[in-house]
Amino acid sequence: MSRVGKHHISIPAGVDVTVSDRLLSFKGKNGMFEFMVHESVQTEVKDGRIAFLPVDSSKVARSMWGTCRAVVANGVKGISELFVKKLNLVGVGYKASVQGKNLVMQLGFSHDIVVAIPDDLKITCETPTVLAVTGSNRQRVGEFAKQLQKYRKPEPYKGKGVLLEGQYVYRKEGKKK
Repeated sequence: MSRVGKHHISIPAGVDVTVSDRLLSFKGKNGMFEFMVHESVQTEVKDGRIAFLPVDSSKVARSMWGTCRAVVANGVKGISELFVKKLNLVGVGYKASVQGKNLVMQLGFSHDIVVAIPDDLKITCETPTVLAVTGSNRQRVGEFAKQLQKYRKPEPYKGKGVLLEGQYVYRKEGKKK
């Protein structure tokens, strides 16, 4: 069983924490984060640290103990330093550009793919084939990166597609004569 909940979360400098009943609110240089703690978990904020404790030893309390701690840790990290996911466009003629509030991708179709960029995320094109999705919410950054990847999934024969940085594509051997 995981013991994630036992570790305290240290609050970085520049992050303000307010606790009202079960609602934790954080304010930092990259935005704001609010989280409603599950009723089977208690929180303690003291000495620049946040601690979580299960109310009892039930299965729900123990599982929510670690979950609440992990979500709050990601939120605190996101408002102090942003999360970044990089995408590589691998294929002949595959490229992307940001035009205003839209991301325009050319992925080998007869038409361009135009995707609206959400307000809470920032997308930059470091090169025409490398995108960086940046935001303070880890779930939203990963979700949007996966949404972009669905337009052209990595394929195992030629290795083409939209790949997350560091993702390994298992290559298959083609037909033999």
